[in-house]
Amino acid sequence: MTPDLLAAVLRDNHSGNAPSEQSTTVLRGDHDLNPDLRCPGGRERPAAVLVPLFGRRREPHVLLTRRSSALTNHAGQIAFPGGCSEPQDADARATALRETHEEIGLGPERIQPLGQLDLYVTRTGFAVTPIVGWIEEEIALDQLILDPREVDEVFEVPLDFFLNPANRQRHARTYEGRARYFYAYPYRNYYIWGATAGMLNNLAERLLDQEC
Repeated sequence: MTPDLLAAVLRDNHSGNAPSEQSTTVLRGDHDLNPDLRCPGGRERPAAVLVPLFGRRREPHVLLTRRSSALTNHAGQIAFPGGCSEPQDADARATALRETHEEIGLGPERIQPLGQLDLYVTRTGFAVTPIVGWIEEEIALDQLILDPREVDEVFEVPLDFFLNPANRQRHARTYEGRARYFYAYPYRNYYIWGATAGMLNNLAERLLDQEC
């Protein structure tokens, strides 16, 4: 699977950044498995993440982070580099690249943006644009410069792991007296779930639909 092929699969999904600008875009989110959580879009705070892909032994891999255990929200969870849009960001791509540079020291000159996935709306009030990017060279994870305030660890997972439907699980937790369902991808000693798992599921759907 080459960067050009990945870009071709993602080419049709290239709308704007804010929810109000994406009226024709599919809204994914926590409501995928919990219809009562559905958000209409338009009131959420815009954010963006980078879904970083790179080649390792001629096979594409996904780069993921483990959030700092010192953070107030979502401490220790598995995530993509990213965050809220800032006034200086020209678009969602700029947000994702800026946040990636700040969190793990990977500069935008090393990343080839390939396209974006569906807008992901969370129940906590964020509208997240996942930007898929290809890291131009094989990277050494131990040479990345992590911001300890944001990230405790980076690790990689073969893309094929997420393309195998047998590895996608559906789990539930009780929240405010009701069962809430979510996707999860347990990988080695990592538990990938929530919005990150939902975006990875979206990526897998897009790639499998095109039979890459």
